[in-house]
Amino acid sequence: MLIHVHNRPADAAPITRADWDRACGRLEVPCELSVGTDPAAFLAVASRLEVLVASPVGLRELLPLQTPQLRLVFVTWAGLDRLAPFDWLPPGVTLLNNSGAQALKAAEYVLMGLLMIINGMPALAHAQREARWVTAVGRTLAGRRLLVVGLGAIGGATATLAQRMGLRVTGVRTTPRPHPACEAVVGLDALDAALAATDYVALALPHSASTHHLLDLRRMSLLPAHAGIVNVGRGATIDETALCDLLDAGRLGGAVLDVFETEPLPPGHRAWTTPNLVVTPHMSADDPDTVIDATVGILVDNLNARQRGAPLPNEFDVARGTRVRS
Repeated sequence: MLIHVHNRPADAAPITRADWDRACGRLEVPCELSVGTDPAAFLAVASRLEVLVASPVGLRELLPLQTPQLRLVFVTWAGLDRLAPFDWLPPGVTLLNNSGAQALKAAEYVLMGLLMIINGMPALAHAQREARWVTAVGRTLAGRRLLVVGLGAIGGATATLAQRMGLRVTGVRTTPRPHPACEAVVGLDALDAALAATDYVALALPHSASTHHLLDLRRMSLLPAHAGIVNVGRGATIDETALCDLLDAGRLGGAVLDVFETEPLPPGHRAWTTPNLVVTPHMSADDPDTVIDATVGILVDNLNARQRGAPLPNEFDVARGTRVRS
């Protein structure tokens, strides 16, 4: 089996032969590795490669795929909305993502965001910039209610960490299967009631037609006035204008956003100056010390599963815009 890794020169964390060598001892199928940084290197092996590995941006450079032996496309990101629509995927080729590689880092970010909100840090940071000493009261997270919307790898890891910290966790996903860290898991049809009964919301959703502005003005208005929101999924799953309106009106306790509909966030965007809102530059899941080894490990796991005839853990459902087994 020939695997080709397409690294763009601008990639912050490319997959190298050394990265592959650290993981391939677990591989159950003989493989040959090819690594390149330009389309010419890809074209040199295109006629016989079976597995293509690339970021969404890198993959776009190689389209259309003239690869008669291709069986798997492994994308080194979890969210693949930048590759939609998926009509570029050749018939019979399975699409995989690296969901799980960044789950712990993103979950830790969510907990950081919740701790910031419950301790009033967004407002205190604003007061610091204005050199104002203000009275503030912080509280503990234990016993608070957390709604995790999206129980994929990141949402599941968030629920697990939150439960360990004593939060009472409810999960929301398309198919309301139980999760060991959640007191309850409900479907999207029960989202309104769940929002009204929670203290905090963690969004860990991919962007698709069904999740676009899932949290709109009506739904966010259902939240208690003290509630906080942390978003580490995709920016377009929340109506940013409505969120800023509610925060301006003092109708929410705070928000921490790592993702936005337009990135980089434009200099004049009102999110920069909205009270009780913390902006970070889409870095919640990035840990360069761990993500490459984890990503290569996930690729090996999927190749082993394919060799055994088992379901592929990271198979991506192009119709739903998420993993088949999320």
